Amino acid sequence: MSIISRLPRNDQTNAWSTILPKRTPHTALAKDIKADWLVIGGGYAGLAAARQLALNRPDDSIALVEAGVCGENASGRNSGFIIDLPHTTSSSLDQLEGSHRYLRLARAATVALEKNVSDFGIQCDWSRDGKYHAAVTPAGSQAMLDPYATELTALNEPFEWVEKDTLTAKLGTRHFHRALCTPGCVLMNPAALTRGLAGTLPENISIYENSPVMAMNYANGMCATTQGGSITAPRMILAANGFSEQFGHGKNTFVHLALCASLTRPLTPDEQANFGVDKPWGLTPANGFGGITMRYTNDRRILIRQDIKVAMGQDFKSQKTDTIGRSHKALMDARFPKLRAVSFESSWVGYVCMSRNCASTFGEVSPNIWMATCQNGIGVTKGTISGMLIADKACGVLNPLIKDMEALGTPTPLPPRPLVEVGARATIGWEVWKNRAVVHSVTLASERALVSIAPHPAAREGGEQ
Repeated sequence: MSIISRLPRNDQTNAWSTILPKRTPHTALAKDIKADWLVIGGGYAGLAAARQLALNRPDDSIALVEAGVCGENASGRNSGFIIDLPHTTSSSLDQLEGSHRYLRLARAATVALEKNVSDFGIQCDWSRDGKYHAAVTPAGSQAMLDPYATELTALNEPFEWVEKDTLTAKLGTRHFHRALCTPGCVLMNPAALTRGLAGTLPENISIYENSPVMAMNYANGMCATTQGGSITAPRMILAANGFSEQFGHGKNTFVHLALCASLTRPLTPDEQANFGVDKPWGLTPANGFGGITMRYTNDRRILIRQDIKVAMGQDFKSQKTDTIGRSHKALMDARFPKLRAVSFESSWVGYVCMSRNCASTFGEVSPNIWMATCQNGIGVTKGTISGMLIADKACGVLNPLIKDMEALGTPTPLPPRPLVEVGARATIGWEVWKNRAVVHSVTLASERALVSIAPHPAAREGGEQ
């Protein structure tokens, strides 16, 4: 038996969710039930796995349990990028093959999500606006953007260079020197997308929210016990991301990070006219150690995502969000001085689960137990496709993309937790200091700092958090 002692503790500060209409969650589990399949986790991977199971086995009963509320977990707290391209900086044949695999997986996930958004009318501000991958200095452009352009050329992927003055007009800030614009990225409200996916599941899926699993018994099949009841099933898909290690699988393989973001109120018509930018945009930094992820949304809000903390216990203190918000406001004022009067709706924290070598846990980890976890900061696409593919694998469906997923490798073990925390923080500090000349602001360390404890080509992928 596995006792689950660490549960999600999401506060109510996620602006992606608070700006949406009130939603009534699905009812909590309140009795003992039996099902053909048990899916644990109501994020992108769990929702995709349950939906694919229902399509593969329409006569089977599927029970999905979510510890909290769909849209309030990590899936609803990222920056709202659905990124189709890897962020590698090499054109070697090995790296290019990995990039081709990533492209196939990410684009299959995007197509599946777009179909659900279209078929079910999910209102999540979905828009194919592409994104800017930007550098603040000429040195940053040369060091980070030029190699990326080389790889995109080798992959035969379209991109456009956007230079200083044109970039200023498009973004409304003179802060950036140069950007590489790629058209395939989708922007959306992640809380609205997750809510919509949870609310449009097939009829043979029963979903229970606010139903944290407190104990797992594997003595005779799978039995998940919650505070109000239990679910017994002969087969299980575990998709609780960083919390999955408590279920007896994936122990000592996950690094947990807390990433911080803030979202403004909508600009007034006068502020928007003064801003002078009509089209929404998304921007990721060329150098993740010193840059800032930003968005200008369809409803005229600005998002700032900056700051990252090692949070092995997934227990970042919510009272720190006020300090984070003040820091983000200073950064925004420096980049958009015309918008100093614009305040933040709120600031929040979301968790990212990573492995040492940036590989995911994907496959059958025990008889009749399949796992799709650890998305390494690319949860929208990799979570979605890993959930779909693990359901196909569990049902014996011969999907050629399963080989692409398996080729990404498996997580390597971590040293003891104290060493992980010390090593991760030291690596962050070193990477920030080392890259101080490439960017102007060096207060943010990206997830790549952590995986540099054991460098791996997959660690260069971009993140969506």
